[in-house]
Amino acid sequence: MNARLAPAVRRRAMAVRDIDAVVLVEASAYGFPWTRGNFVDSLAAGYVAELMENEAGEVLGYFLAMTGVDELHLLNITVAPAWQGLGLGRRLMADLEAQARALRVASVWLEVRASNLRARSLYERLGYTAVGLRKAYYPAVGRREDAVVMSLPLPDEDAAGAPHALD
Repeated sequence: MNARLAPAVRRRAMAVRDIDAVVLVEASAYGFPWTRGNFVDSLAAGYVAELMENEAGEVLGYFLAMTGVDELHLLNITVAPAWQGLGLGRRLMADLEAQARALRVASVWLEVRASNLRARSLYERLGYTAVGLRKAYYPAVGRREDAVVMSLPLPDEDAAGAPHALD
């Protein structure tokens, strides 16, 4: 059991001034990280981008997502390696889903490396289901790796504000 406690966090919109710190986290978390240009382009495009930081202003995690026709597509979600295992990924996913509901989209979509069993397990616990496979989607050492496509339908709210399943 992990004896560490999750830190107090602040969540806010990611801004251009955050990119240097985000790129450092990205590089520490992935063998094939997004580039600075990927983050700059995503912010310039107006994608949903949220940052999680501790009281000292240290970046603990973030996500970026793109709106589409009645969906929000998660492009990148990362928890800094030193802060993994404390439920911060789950909290970021809850924030992502709150953003999706505020945008009144019908579903959230994502891709995850087929080999990333930890992330896939989290997404499944949160209600996401595998709906497809993108062959050779991710770069990997000496090859390409498949991505599992997952989706979460979001309940709509009727006029009274009560959630109900989409038809």
